[in-house]
Amino acid sequence: MIPAERQKRILMLLSEHDLISIAELVEIMQVSHMTVRRDIQKLEEQGKVVSVSGGVQLLQRLFSEPTHDDKSLLFQSQKQAIGVAAARLIADSKTVYLDAGTTTLEIAHHIAKRSDLLVITNDFVIANFLIKEGNGELIHTGGHVCKDNYSSVGELSAQFLRNISIDVAFVSTSSWNLKGLTTPDEKKLAVKRAIVESSKKNVLVTDSSKYGKVATFWIYGLDVFDTIVTDKNLLESVQKNIQNLNIELMLA
Repeated sequence: MIPAERQKRILMLLSEHDLISIAELVEIMQVSHMTVRRDIQKLEEQGKVVSVSGGVQLLQRLFSEPTHDDKSLLFQSQKQAIGVAAARLIADSKTVYLDAGTTTLEIAHHIAKRSDLLVITNDFVIANFLIKEGNGELIHTGGHVCKDNYSSVGELSAQFLRNISIDVAFVSTSSWNLKGLTTPDEKKLAVKRAIVESSKKNVLVTDSSKYGKVATFWIYGLDVFDTIVTDKNLLESVQKNIQNLNIELMLA
C-alpha cells in the first residue's frame, strides 16, 4: 500500500472512531510504527489530523470562541509563564503589538513599567491596564468593537495597522495546528493579516490546549512566525515538527 493510500485509510478509520492508537494502526495496516508515524506527520502537516499521546485524532472543530471573561479563567498558570517568556523577547526602545487576548494581557503585565516601549493593541482590557499602570507610550487601533472579547476587529483596525511599522508583534489564537492558524470569526481575518504584514518579527503566543483545533476561516500558515511561545504540555512530536519548520520554539 502506497503512502497516499495508507493516509486515506487512516482518515477513513478516524471518520468512524474519535481516536486511534498507533499500535492499532500498525496492526490494521501491517506496517511499522515508523511508517505510521510518518503518515500521521504528513496528515498533520496538511491540517487534517492532530497527534495525541500514543495515537491520532481528527482536528477538533471550533465553532465559536469563549468570551474574554471565560478565557481569563482557563490555563492561568500556563498563560502567566508564557507572558514572562514572551516579555523577555522585547529589546529596548521597540514598537510592540499586543493582539487581543488573555495571554497577551500577561505580556502587558510584565512590560508595563518599561518607559522605552510604544505598545499598540486592539484589546481594550490591555489598553485600560496600560493606561493605569503603564509607563510607556500606548496606541489603540480603534475599529469595530467585538463586545464579547473586548477588542476591535474589522477593516478599520486593519487599515490603521497597515500604516504602522511594528518591531515585534505578539499574536494570539483560538485554534492552531501545523498547517497554521484559524478563526471562527471572519471579522478577525483582516486584523490578523495586517499585523504580520506590518511587523518585522512575529511571535505566536498560545497555550497548548488550543493546538489541534480548527475553525472555519484559515488566517495564515505557521511559516509567518519567527517564534512560537507555548507551554511545556505541547506533545514532543509536535515540538519536533515545529522545529523542522525552522521556527524557534520556546516552552514556558
